[in-house]
Amino acid sequence: MEIKSISAKLSVSGQISPDDVQQIADMGFRSLICNRPDGEGSDQPGFDEIAAAAKQFGLEVRYQPVVSGKVRDEDASEFGKIMQEVPKPAFAYCRTGTRCATLWSLSQAEKLSVADILAATKAAGYDMAGVVRRIANGGKTPTDRPDASYDVVIIGGGAAGIAVAASLKSRQSDLEIAVIDPADIHYYQPGWTMVGGGIFKPAQTAKTMGSLIPKGVHWLKSAVAAFEPQDNAVILDGCRVVKYDRLVVCPGLKLDWHKVEGLVETLGKYGVTSNYRYDLAPYTWQLVQGLKKGRAIFTQPPMPIKCAGAPQKAMYLSADHWRREGVLQDIDIHFCNAGGVLFGVKDYVPALEKYIDLYGANLDFFHNLVAIDGPAKKAWFDVKKPDQPEERVEMSFDMIHVCPPQTAPDFIRVSPLADAAGWVDVDQATLRHKTYENIWSLGDVMNAPNAKTAAAARKQAPVVAENIIADIKGQSPVAQYDGYGSCPLTVERGKIVLAEFGYGGTLLPSFPSWLVNGKKPTRLAWLLKEQILPPIYWKAMLRGKEWLAKPEKVSASPASNQ
Repeated sequence: MEIKSISAKLSVSGQISPDDVQQIADMGFRSLICNRPDGEGSDQPGFDEIAAAAKQFGLEVRYQPVVSGKVRDEDASEFGKIMQEVPKPAFAYCRTGTRCATLWSLSQAEKLSVADILAATKAAGYDMAGVVRRIANGGKTPTDRPDASYDVVIIGGGAAGIAVAASLKSRQSDLEIAVIDPADIHYYQPGWTMVGGGIFKPAQTAKTMGSLIPKGVHWLKSAVAAFEPQDNAVILDGCRVVKYDRLVVCPGLKLDWHKVEGLVETLGKYGVTSNYRYDLAPYTWQLVQGLKKGRAIFTQPPMPIKCAGAPQKAMYLSADHWRREGVLQDIDIHFCNAGGVLFGVKDYVPALEKYIDLYGANLDFFHNLVAIDGPAKKAWFDVKKPDQPEERVEMSFDMIHVCPPQTAPDFIRVSPLADAAGWVDVDQATLRHKTYENIWSLGDVMNAPNAKTAAAARKQAPVVAENIIADIKGQSPVAQYDGYGSCPLTVERGKIVLAEFGYGGTLLPSFPSWLVNGKKPTRLAWLLKEQILPPIYWKAMLRGKEWLAKPEKVSASPASNQ
């Protein structure tokens, strides 16, 4: 008997025997539900035998036989009623546990999200792909399916999604393309560091989604609930089914604020801020201007995260302001990094370390923020240094800039498209899915080992567009991605260390060293960040104009999968 937990209230298993009942009772279960009809198998004990044993040990029993492969809507409704009535936790069984898991999934469809249901059943070892439309439809079998159908469907209207839509349209204008995204506003997220440093105004980083969708591209303002890649279908909230010939998946990633205990309750007050949110970046600048003495903490969670340099950019710009105001010597700066290095590409570290020394900042490596108490102005870090036992450290603060833990979105992590870690599983050169040949992914959500930056998406979009057009023509992939990412490290107001690199930390500068030396802070790189890149983003990248982003052709030996 292998018991699998679906929720705190229900565990399931395959067929049990009367001898198993005592163990079930000893484990604390208070009721037993049988979802397997008597006589289904020749080696199957009858329900009456199980029920008699269960009553001996004080378990409440219910018999709800369901035919294998034929779970009806009314069966799910009845299972939901039984779960309401019986004492918990309950134990349910059938031949393998799948029927029990299916009944639970459908009965919870109006209480939990599709992603939560799929995550719970997947963790227990059950695949609910066959009933995902019913789950999305509130647990009921859909009767009306006015399916939409497109040549290319793009999940996500962020930098990657809009850019690849525009790049596709520029190559083949008659393509029927749909972008699926529920958001009304599109944000230029690289600008939020500058907002937090008092350089940009928030409004400079936001435009309406409708104004940016390329001409001729359909915008489906909805959230994705699940994928059916075997049927070339995407299921939207409300169970609308969208069909595609080719699919591009780029919804970005999820900022997991709840993973730090107490963080959500205190964001935006008590000196707790983050440039990772549009509405909080101005508060960062307010705090920086107001701090004259005390301790300022800047945190970085475990990788991967969106723009790995952003947490320390906030620190540098803040420290530079305090230096210019003449109060730096009265401020105790700490950079608490869950990792063990200042920056992942070693060539840029010497220039950054000079600024760490200039600002007198403390580098606290292997410090992972796990809890925060805003009113008490205290933060707790789990510190796990190599070859040392983990310890929890308390630090007080006057200001703390938090970079939240980050994961793939829930609906991606529980989907057939994800790898074991929850990211979309692609070939790192062609950005094509490793299992489904008509699916591509780019941006923050895919699992290629590159930096998750807008600059990376700018290079990836033409690669995906080229390879989709080649696929439409019946050709093999023609373009490959070299892992390019860029991180303009704002080390002081007016100077930037322009880090540009690809797979394996290979340096990939866009400009000759006599013009911009990426290993040193330069004013020209600051000019690029402040005045040139924003209009390039809005007026070129999102309109299919691929400045400095021409796709590299596939070589005889493209980059291997990792």
